[in-house]
Amino acid sequence: MSPRAPKVPRDAVHHPLFARFYARFSVQADLKGGVAAHREALLAGLSGRVIEIGAGNGLNFAHYPGTVSEVVAIEPERHLRQLATEAALRAGVPVDVAPGAAEALPVKSEAFDAAVASLVLCTVRDLPRSLQELYRVLRPGGELRFFEHGRAPGRAMATAQRGLDLTVWPLLFGGCHTARDPIAAIEAAGFEAVDYRRFVIPEKGPRMPSSYCVLGSARRPLA
Repeated sequence: MSPRAPKVPRDAVHHPLFARFYARFSVQADLKGGVAAHREALLAGLSGRVIEIGAGNGLNFAHYPGTVSEVVAIEPERHLRQLATEAALRAGVPVDVAPGAAEALPVKSEAFDAAVASLVLCTVRDLPRSLQELYRVLRPGGELRFFEHGRAPGRAMATAQRGLDLTVWPLLFGGCHTARDPIAAIEAAGFEAVDYRRFVIPEKGPRMPSSYCVLGSARRPLA
């Protein structure tokens, strides 16, 4: 018998000031920072039913290919969820925006062909639990697509990231943690065929603690 998703409060995340900042900043990053091209690469070739966690203001929706039959987009923050609902109306594929937390997805087990995590694993309260939930809701052989930022390769920046994560960064940026290692966490959750590339955003100019990104895919094993 498949495990049931645990229940969580309707608004498990509440960052009204950051949500408004993010809604403006993310649009500018897509237009001027080249992030839209990474969203396009993230979603290329997907098909069937897809679940997206931490959908934010719905900037991914315009990039889903027509081969996707349905997107269930989970967003816990109320203001961002309202913006995502508006973006869903303009999407080229059916998108259903719903409240919920990544640690307790309000959907059935093995119900999706693919899952998308886009700039969200840095903010979830329980990273291993969130990835276990993605594993649960994917069918065997289902694909996880991810576009995340995380730990820097250099010692100096990685040390700075850890210090910021313990102090001001999560408070200022909606619970974001810059020093997490999404690749290690995805592998630890049991996903296989993990394939990814690393890059920095922005490509030119000074590096920020959140500049170090990975984009790739992994699969839930068939067995």
